[in-house]
Amino acid sequence: MSRKNVELVQGVFAGFIATGVPAWDLLDEGVEVHDHDVMDAGEYRGHAGFGSWLENWDAAWSDFSMQPEEFLDGGERIVSVFRMTATGRGSGVEVERQDAIVWSVRDGKILRLDYYNNREQALGSVGRQSRRRIKALGRSRPISRGN
Repeated sequence: MSRKNVELVQGVFAGFIATGVPAWDLLDEGVEVHDHDVMDAGEYRGHAGFGSWLENWDAAWSDFSMQPEEFLDGGERIVSVFRMTATGRGSGVEVERQDAIVWSVRDGKILRLDYYNNREQALGSVGRQSRRRIKALGRSRPISRGN
């Protein structure tokens, strides 16, 4: 099942990069978003909350791009690591950094998304069992350009 979880996350991520539109049908109705990159960001719940999070995130950047680097298989918790390049909307400052998302998946749906501003924070959040699984399986699953 976890290979399917990795493929699900790869597809959701690639679809968002290509279209800017979330795969609403693959997000659980009660999906939670926790953005650990923004102080006091709070949490967002449900499809409306997910949409609000995206709007708030988008408001900070005049443009951005994301390039996936790896997908780490932690079973029901998948870590996607990506290179983000963005320009601040108000400041014009260009940023390039490695960010990561921990996706909690169950029964073919995204239940929770935790956004971090680096790989180490994301891996530190997944718990011992998922970290052991990632270590046992190796660094990452191949990134398919077809997604």
